Amino acid sequence: MNLQLHVLIDPLQMSLESLPYNIQQMAQGGASVIQLRGKSATTRELLDYGQVVKKLCQQFGLTFIVNDRVDVALALEADGVHVGQDDMPVKIVRKLAPLMHVGLSVSSLEEILGAKNCPPDYFGLGPVFATLSKSDAGKPLGVDQTKQLTQVANEMAPVVAIGGINQNNVDQVWRTGISGVAVISAVIQATDKKQACEQLLAPDKYHNQ
Repeated sequence: MNLQLHVLIDPLQMSLESLPYNIQQMAQGGASVIQLRGKSATTRELLDYGQVVKKLCQQFGLTFIVNDRVDVALALEADGVHVGQDDMPVKIVRKLAPLMHVGLSVSSLEEILGAKNCPPDYFGLGPVFATLSKSDAGKPLGVDQTKQLTQVANEMAPVVAIGGINQNNVDQVWRTGISGVAVISAVIQATDKKQACEQLLAPDKYHNQ
């Protein structure tokens, strides 16, 4: 599974009609995972929207992951599901969905070590920086702490950094030993989504121009 660039999309932020063009642009820019995250959407809305997202992910060779909702991930036969500390434990997710990739959100050493008995396929570590995209995000870890926690987590599973990451700070994040970054606004709010993805993956190339 290629973890390098996760783009989290929400039905409220990206219309159904715009999905084909936008997902194609993100794929061409180097996105590897599309994660469906609809905190305020109904189950039916998530299923209808998710079916379209899944088809497009298959078309463009992207991994399709559902955030939080194990039931929706199973119904859509998604490639994976990403759970938080208050969601269904990884151990139970594995019983229900043995073939799916499972990601787990962590923000502290305690939470990383707590996953030792049943590690996820990858950790979502953050928030690295302050973020407005997630109302319940904790205190920012900063780059140094992200590096320290990534070293511990990497012994169990690869790390995807999340939280306030954009084209201006991503180069610092790549130097912490992570395997990927996850973003929302850095791509969703960009007019040119292909270029936004390229800049997140090769910041030096753009900074040196």
